[in-house]
Amino acid sequence: MLNTRCRWWVGLILGICLLAGHVVAEEIDQAQLEDNEQAQAEGREEEEPVVSHIVEAADEVELQSGDGDVDTTGRCASDITHFCAEVKPGEGRLGKCLTNQKNEEEKGNVDGRKLTDDCKEELRNFKVEQRTNVNFDVKLATSCKADSEKYCNDATLYPEPGAVLTCLREVEEKLTESCKTAVLTTKVESAKDYGLDAMLHELCEDDAKVLCEGVEPGEGKVQECLRKKRVSLSWDCQEELFRKEVEDAGNLQLNTVLTRVCTGDKKKFCKDVKPGMGNAKQCLEEHRNEPDFSADCKAKFEEMMARRATDFRLDAKLREQCRDDIESICGYEKDSLDSTAGYDGRVIECLQDYREELTGESCKSQVHVLTKRAAEDIRFDRPLADACYDDRKRLCENVAPGSARVLRCLQDSREQLSYECRATLFDQEVRLAEDIDFKFPMKKACTKEIKTFCKDVPHGHARIITCLQEHDEDDQMSPECKAEVKRDEIREAEDYRLNYRLNKACDNEIDELCPDVCSPFQGQACGGTVIACLKEKQENITSEDCKKELFKTEVKETKDFRNDAVLKEACEDDVNQFCADISPGEGKVHDCLASHKEELSPKCREAEQKLNEIQSSNVLLRPGFKACSEEMAVYCKTIKPGKGRMFRCLQNNLGKVDFSSQCREQVEKKQARMAGNWKMDFGVAKNCKEDTKKMCSEKLGVGHGKGAVLKCLVEHHAQITDGNCATEVSRAVRMALWQYRKGSAMTAACDEDAATCQPPSGKTLKSVGVVGRCLSKKVAEDQKLTPGCKSIVSIAAPKDSKQLFDGTLAGLSVLEKITSLEKSVGMKGTLVETKGGSSMVTLTGWIALASIGALIVVIVGGIYWLYRKYTGKDRPYTLVVKGGDV
Repeated sequence: MLNTRCRWWVGLILGICLLAGHVVAEEIDQAQLEDNEQAQAEGREEEEPVVSHIVEAADEVELQSGDGDVDTTGRCASDITHFCAEVKPGEGRLGKCLTNQKNEEEKGNVDGRKLTDDCKEELRNFKVEQRTNVNFDVKLATSCKADSEKYCNDATLYPEPGAVLTCLREVEEKLTESCKTAVLTTKVESAKDYGLDAMLHELCEDDAKVLCEGVEPGEGKVQECLRKKRVSLSWDCQEELFRKEVEDAGNLQLNTVLTRVCTGDKKKFCKDVKPGMGNAKQCLEEHRNEPDFSADCKAKFEEMMARRATDFRLDAKLREQCRDDIESICGYEKDSLDSTAGYDGRVIECLQDYREELTGESCKSQVHVLTKRAAEDIRFDRPLADACYDDRKRLCENVAPGSARVLRCLQDSREQLSYECRATLFDQEVRLAEDIDFKFPMKKACTKEIKTFCKDVPHGHARIITCLQEHDEDDQMSPECKAEVKRDEIREAEDYRLNYRLNKACDNEIDELCPDVCSPFQGQACGGTVIACLKEKQENITSEDCKKELFKTEVKETKDFRNDAVLKEACEDDVNQFCADISPGEGKVHDCLASHKEELSPKCREAEQKLNEIQSSNVLLRPGFKACSEEMAVYCKTIKPGKGRMFRCLQNNLGKVDFSSQCREQVEKKQARMAGNWKMDFGVAKNCKEDTKKMCSEKLGVGHGKGAVLKCLVEHHAQITDGNCATEVSRAVRMALWQYRKGSAMTAACDEDAATCQPPSGKTLKSVGVVGRCLSKKVAEDQKLTPGCKSIVSIAAPKDSKQLFDGTLAGLSVLEKITSLEKSVGMKGTLVETKGGSSMVTLTGWIALASIGALIVVIVGGIYWLYRKYTGKDRPYTLVVKGGDV
């Protein structure tokens, strides 16, 4: 048994031994290192080996040449003497000197003597061994000792060559600056020579010997060879090659090919750009279409962009900025990728599809850049490029990529595309509908117009696209811009999903009202059928945003028949036959078809009929009513458009002196259509459906344009059960009389009576209100009218005289009612008299005396009020009560 003091001494000795062992394991014998450095400087072999175990997670090693540097007595001896005479051997200093010389030679900056091939081989072997263990590189190990302990301990490492250095590269952004700089140096060197990446060298050496025989290491040539023959590589080599590719994606200088051909362009366009995170790459990408950008750099750079589009992991900026969104939104797609390079861009496509749901603004911005890039060049849209590979070769072989040329070629050849290509193209068009930035040809053609018409309109949500569409018939719009906007409108009409704003605003309504009209999963346009369904059921739409966007769609359809896919298909032959010389726009083709309505094919006539029914609700859907802009602003500024309200307002003010002849012409044309077809009158069509079915069913579908249904409703007016219908029919008849035209379907029964009317001086029977006043007066005076006409005039009289038009027609209505009252009490002619040819009313008898008395009372009352007002006897006063002691 040891006593207490002995046990204490034993413990102390063991502790010292362990501590000494720990120190030895961590540190280098500096004295021996300096002796070996001196020996190397004198051209002698090392005296004693030096063990390095600076980083504990890596195995201890004996330093090369005893000082961790190129051997001064080996095959580089003469080159060291010539190029590095002033450099002290040790800790890799000579290796760095020789490497710098080699780099300058590769750039072509050296004249005269160059490194010998033997020295180059010796230098490479030195570095290859050095990269197998971080402890071989004294400076790297010293700089990264603390980071290694923090991020790359034994629990996180695999037993593989260069494991600690590989780990440090993977956490590069977290490293201290000194360690990060040292690690970057190793990455730059390994980008040039795959042998300087220990894992890549070990796993790909056999593949390189077989597939890249004769390719000399350096300048990234072996890696480039391996990537070109990727499909022939072993699985381990593929994995490691991709790891290296991902690792190098964020720094331009790690891409030796781009560094070689783009150095001049980088200095010219991106000299102040901070390295890392793909910043220099993004800068070059933004300037690659500049006139003085080199062709070689552009070609190689776009090859890199096409490769990057296959896998989000090759885009360092996207990978970093969308890290959280990828995990939360596109986690399934991410997890489905294997450890080798992706090929179909599935995560990028997911981010594009769910862009609105992304939480990071920087991620949204980067995805916007990706979509814009894909819209411009099909090579950067991996799914579309793959789906349309054969179609491109067959239909667009001679079309140069870029500027959306290939995309436009595929769109123009849509009917000839394979199903897979056509479906993928449609999906991409749906994505591109969201922003003008994604419509390269339109944005380029409309640069001036965007500044002129849409300078304050924010990007996104198709706002600028909508702005351009609203000005598509403006005189300031260039032909090139107008053509692009019109092309986009026509394509947009073929499927609601291509109309971004309509698609978003009406999403719920489409699901509820039109669920089975067209499958959203069929991968092609619905041919306008969903839009047609929404129009038919718009009375059931509750969303104000949906109503608003649907109305905008209807406005476009009324201006240009091509913006209505269903009508366009139905009337294509009719347009070619009757309206071939008519330029689309401003509703001209619709007017042309209307002028040939009796000659149209049944399906075209039906399509035009549906459009006319929609137009009946709102004059803003009639392009010709642009002529009434001033009248609507003056007389109808408080009237909410829709449900025929605006048109009724215009009718009510038609007799105003300053009502323009152009607007009057439009009102009269619409009135003529309404008189001929009950469905063109919104009020009648909406309120008289049931009564029409009940009393006029045999007239439905026949006599359109000849007023058959309206005539029937007039004939059965007394039997109409719906009060609103009776009111609307009365209004329709009244308006037909007010704007009387001989031979008009609804008022034809009054043609004979109208011919006996004497228009006032300067007026004709066609003048607004002339025939209406005349016939009303005849009824009031109990003059003889044909039975049919008398019935029409009676129906036209409103229940409330206040509903009559301003002016004489109101007086005539009162006259009719007073006359009726006289008859009912047997006092014919005792209350009123009318002067022939005049619309004036003369009061007689006791009515006249009562009227005079009432007038005297009003006058006396007015005088008394004025007297009190101006003498001060009627001035108000305020009663003031003081408080406190008196």
